[in-house]
Amino acid sequence: MTARIIENPAWRNREGVYADRHEAGRIVASYLEPYSCAEAIVLGIPAGGVPVGLEIARCLMAAFDMLIIRKIPIPGNTEAGFGAVSIEGDLVLNESLVRQLGLSREDIVRLTAPVKKQIAQRNSLFRSGRLFPSLTGKTVITTDDGLASGYTMGAAVEVVRRKKPQSAIIAVPTAPLQTIERLQNAADLIICPNIREGYYFAVASAYREWHDLSNEEVLALLNAECGII
Repeated sequence: MTARIIENPAWRNREGVYADRHEAGRIVASYLEPYSCAEAIVLGIPAGGVPVGLEIARCLMAAFDMLIIRKIPIPGNTEAGFGAVSIEGDLVLNESLVRQLGLSREDIVRLTAPVKKQIAQRNSLFRSGRLFPSLTGKTVITTDDGLASGYTMGAAVEVVRRKKPQSAIIAVPTAPLQTIERLQNAADLIICPNIREGYYFAVASAYREWHDLSNEEVLALLNAECGII
């Protein structure tokens, strides 16, 4: 399986193409029109994937939920990660980075433990501990506000695949080319209007307005727009 990639060629390597996450969600949704009113569900990865996912779900008239995934930070560098873990324990590692950092399996277990606690807390806060929806036979669109290394999205798609969907789609506003290519074997379709090449990449640089979303902002979006919690 090698996913087809859909992008906007005019936006290749451009920055500041989206006003904010809400506009990004609507633009990504325009590439997903064939799935409007279909048996589709949009899964947003908190926090940044929530406003993007809500816009996609609204445009497609699809169901919305959240998939709680967290990166595992590199010791001494909380901004960078060497892998990701899901609410169901799926572990996706950057094996070359693990070797470079000299991390043992015991180290990985130790570093993953607090992340699993954070995931459980987020699941309780954002989803109120609700049962996860059935994905069997559905078109599942997993989204975030952008990808960097892509290991978080990789863990998310592993969760989705295990639940036997009809198809698994990755739909994100922006990502590096190398990350998109590495995820091609994970999904059936990848939509990313703003693909960028080069050594330096930051999700935030695709947006003209950007800030880290607080838990309160995410909860307000869920209450006002979805009534999920």
